[in-house]
Amino acid sequence: MSASESGGSVVRRILLGSQLRRLRESRGITREAAGYSIRASESKISRMELGRVSFKARDVADLLTLYGVSDEQEREALLGLAKEANVAGWWHSYSDVLPGWFQTYVGLEGAASLLRVYEVQFVHGLLQTEEYAHAVVSRGMPGAPAAEIQRRVALRQERQKLLISERAPQLHCVLDEAALRRPYGGRSVMRGQLKHLIDISERPNVRLQVMPFNFGGHAGESGAFTMLRFPESDLSDVVYLEQLTSALYVDKPEEVAQYERAMERLQEDSPDPAETRDLLRGLLQLT
Repeated sequence: MSASESGGSVVRRILLGSQLRRLRESRGITREAAGYSIRASESKISRMELGRVSFKARDVADLLTLYGVSDEQEREALLGLAKEANVAGWWHSYSDVLPGWFQTYVGLEGAASLLRVYEVQFVHGLLQTEEYAHAVVSRGMPGAPAAEIQRRVALRQERQKLLISERAPQLHCVLDEAALRRPYGGRSVMRGQLKHLIDISERPNVRLQVMPFNFGGHAGESGAFTMLRFPESDLSDVVYLEQLTSALYVDKPEEVAQYERAMERLQEDSPDPAETRDLLRGLLQLT
């Protein structure tokens, strides 16, 4: 199964959840009443509508009946969506080293048509070399067994296949210069990482820019963030904010719009991709 196909199951879960929510609200039915109809709690309905749990066909069928959806074609379409939404992603085999809150992100990443990211601390995971990733993971998990560190690095490498897949998304990445100045691993690791960034920035689906120190204060003052856009027209953009032990998924239009403006300003104020490659070559000579 390709990354895009398995990632699509997460998007289908979110789509189905949002459609069930719209149907429930249009009938004026409370979450509590909906939960009662399928022998579940109000919070279970909330998680279903947010696309955070898998769907049982029987539950979806019962909810559709409660919501007055009697047209067989419409019912079959939504029940088919429920079946597709339950397909396990490739990352399921990495569940031993993958926290639940990050599994959702990996699925969304694999289904996105456009990824826009801003990073401060280190090079974005999709652009890391194996050696650099190993240094980052080792630094973040002191004392962890070597086998676990290698599993996490392998997961990161598996994610990177997305960029060269048949349905590769557009990746627009702005790296703060601090991410390139902060050494992870030895000198050869950093040189290899800088060379990799120069090479991968030539790919037609990758737009890489570096926000240089000499610009001063800029629109990324709130820290790193990722914006995801999907090919499905009825799914809004999502902003992903990673924390130490959890993550936030922002999808309220007015909040997403603020991140959109910040990203646009970061891209406008950073050197363009060609100038960025020159900046990377300069850093390479200093490393």
